[in-house]
Amino acid sequence: QLQLVESGGGLVQPGGSLRLSCAASGFTLSLYTIGWFRQAPGKEREGVSCSSALDGSTYYADSVKTRFAISRDNAKNTVYLQMNSLKPEDTAVYYCAAVDDRRRGPRNGVGPAYEYDYWGQGTQVTVSA
Repeated sequence: QLQLVESGGGLVQPGGSLRLSCAASGFTLSLYTIGWFRQAPGKEREGVSCSSALDGSTYYADSVKTRFAISRDNAKNTVYLQMNSLKPEDTAVYYCAAVDDRRRGPRNGVGPAYEYDYWGQGTQVTVSA
């Protein structure tokens, strides 16, 4: 059974850091492009970052560029999202998702959520004093 499980969310003060993990089971994560999305209450789900399986490129939304970093540990079949200098507006449920770019084709960015095939259950990140 193909599954993605996020962890690492929590409550952090503004300016703090968190590292989210996305662990895959049932498939080899290194073959898939992995995207991180977030959804705040009353807002649409937005793409935050992704790591391409085709060429290793990484992409970031302008709102998180220079603060967030995506990385992979293929031995652990896990992708991480390091989040630094967190702001209250980063508060959201964070999801990781996987897409096979051999099917979808390359994208110059995260791409829309509907293109992704597999999703985790989400992890809550709350940035508040």
